[in-house]
Amino acid sequence: MASATANNDNTASKNPPQERHRYFALAFCWADILLEIDRSWNLIFASGATEPILGHKPKDLVGTCLSDLVDDRDRILLKQVFAMIERQGRVQGMRIRLGATTGCKREFEVAGHALDAQGDLFLAIRTTNCDNCRAEIEGKQRDQVSGLLEADHFADVVAERLSQSHAQGSGEEMTVVSLDGLGDLTESLGEGDKEHLLHTVGTCLRAHSVDGETAGKVGDDAFGFIHSGDIDIAEIEAEIREATEVVTPEGSDLSVSVSAGTLDTDFGDVNEADLAKGLVYVLNQLRDSESGLSVAEISSNLNGLVSEALESVSSFRGMTAQDRFEIALHPILDVETGDCHHYEALVRFNGNYEESPYRYITFAEETGLISEFDIAMATKAVHWLAQRPTGKESLAVNISGNSVANDDYVKKLLSLLDENTWTKGRLMFEITESARMADLEEANRFIQKVRERGYPVCLDDFGAGAASFQYMSTLEVDVVKLDGSAVKNAEKAPKGTAFLMGLTGLCKNLKVKTIAEMVDTPETLDFVRKCGVEYAQGYLFGKPSPDIGVFHRKAQTGLFESKKVVNLHF
Repeated sequence: MASATANNDNTASKNPPQERHRYFALAFCWADILLEIDRSWNLIFASGATEPILGHKPKDLVGTCLSDLVDDRDRILLKQVFAMIERQGRVQGMRIRLGATTGCKREFEVAGHALDAQGDLFLAIRTTNCDNCRAEIEGKQRDQVSGLLEADHFADVVAERLSQSHAQGSGEEMTVVSLDGLGDLTESLGEGDKEHLLHTVGTCLRAHSVDGETAGKVGDDAFGFIHSGDIDIAEIEAEIREATEVVTPEGSDLSVSVSAGTLDTDFGDVNEADLAKGLVYVLNQLRDSESGLSVAEISSNLNGLVSEALESVSSFRGMTAQDRFEIALHPILDVETGDCHHYEALVRFNGNYEESPYRYITFAEETGLISEFDIAMATKAVHWLAQRPTGKESLAVNISGNSVANDDYVKKLLSLLDENTWTKGRLMFEITESARMADLEEANRFIQKVRERGYPVCLDDFGAGAASFQYMSTLEVDVVKLDGSAVKNAEKAPKGTAFLMGLTGLCKNLKVKTIAEMVDTPETLDFVRKCGVEYAQGYLFGKPSPDIGVFHRKAQTGLFESKKVVNLHF
């Protein structure tokens, strides 16, 4: 092993040769090059494969400034690596292009360590496959290019850290960073420059974050990081601008706006889980362009917005726990006979049957409260059926795609069904927001547990996108509900009939029943009947109501030509 050191008798006396060799051997289990650098970035020790990688023998590197060996575009990145070492004592998983003197400019993985605040810095460098390097940074929880936490996981980390900070009195806060126009800029860059910019921005934010690991994405052009005490806003802005100038020397329209507004830790006795829910909701509002909230508005009043979200979490949870919601029913009819096959159980809040529950359900989806509500809704449906023991009515209860993967929900639902086996044949389940199901194999296991107990399962929103066919190839269900917008579009389009007939034909081959949504006119009823759809739901048969008698009293003369006995079970 070739090596070179500056004359330093004190270092030699503190580290006997045999002990030093052991440390070398341990480090070289990971690295290709070992470097010791003073606080001025000058190399005072080098060992390893420096000649093929850096173009110099180890002894010739002593006295060289490390920045002279780094690609020009990565010097700001190198500065952040050193800042992280100085703040946290160590760093790992960083990628820097070395070999400026050889011309190869390859990318290497770097780990660093400082023994104390004033001593030298130690770097271990190894060649690596860039994709593998990115994947090693905490797996799927981090963006593979920037190294920043993904938005959903970032909210959980923020909640955990701020809750701990509040309990320990350490005073950690979160700051939001807006990079207006970042998306447009990265679209205009080549893949290499794009990755370099995002990686540099990510490293910069991580350098200013607690432990170098508590920075994450908030939106497409917005980021956040947790820090202790005051931060130098101007310094962060300057570092990010410098990084953008490297890849866009002619200038860009990127506007760097680092928020001075912070989220502190004083939320009273709010538990970590609810704080995470409040944060997720606020951050989702920022990501949602339709919310109307800008980064500036959120960051200037982050505490207020999270406090409001926490109040809403408490209010919604109380409404669910105290059964302060009602069921409205909507019939699903046989398109040939007009007989009611079953009713979809829809929720209504505050006794208002005309108001859509969309904003409540969306809030529950975005805060993770939907699973609590879904089990409350299923329980309420069982109680509704228990009050009608004749067995003539059958209900479909919605399950959010989020709840399918929630272990607590699954356990409670299966327990509810096992305790009320008399509901077989009178109760079925409809999976909504199926796009939220990340693991289809896991979702199918849940579905089969429900079906094995004798309860049919319906997949909602079928035909709304290409993913529907992937769902059908993985999920074994009894019924699909054709998305209302897909039905309307098919009715208008010249090729719509063939499209819808293709969908219903596929379902018949798979022995899956079909229901068409948004059947609001006689013409639409005729259209879906012609296309082979078996059941229909829509305002043509009445609006959702707590009184199922209104549907029986509604005149439907001329809508249905024949009458036959309908099997009430799929």
